[in-house]
Amino acid sequence: MNVRELCEADLDLICRHREEMFREAGRSEEVLRTMTEHFRHWLAPRLRDGRYFGFMLMEDGKAVAGIGLMELDWPPHPLHPETDKRGYVLNVYVEPTSRKRGLARELMRMAEAEFAKRGVEYAILHATEQGRGLYSGLDWGTTTEMAKSIGLVQKNQN
Repeated sequence: MNVRELCEADLDLICRHREEMFREAGRSEEVLRTMTEHFRHWLAPRLRDGRYFGFMLMEDGKAVAGIGLMELDWPPHPLHPETDKRGYVLNVYVEPTSRKRGLARELMRMAEAEFAKRGVEYAILHATEQGRGLYSGLDWGTTTEMAKSIGLVQKNQN
């Protein structure tokens, strides 16, 4: 197993991983098509300039797992009183044929190390039901965050 940093050429792969992740979480095909189209346009410049970074695990020259990371501008907070940023983990995905081998766990460890290297003291993620056990087992805790969609048509909530 080899690890490499994400690059611009990973655009299609990251989009596919994200779409598959949400498909497995039960999202509708209509929403996935729309999301992926807009995500691709959002992601391209962020991959290019490094605002979106992360890792891909490779086996026999093929990508089998990936993780996306970002630094979010965030005001100092009791959980990180001296820093003005948070790490954000997204798009953790392992190809179905490579699951149950600890790859997602390894990606999460790499993410934490990368955040530490960049001076990020606190990180967040939004877990699917499938990922909760993994994150809990790595000492990620549930927070008090709440959310509300503003101005979105209800059909897009699927």
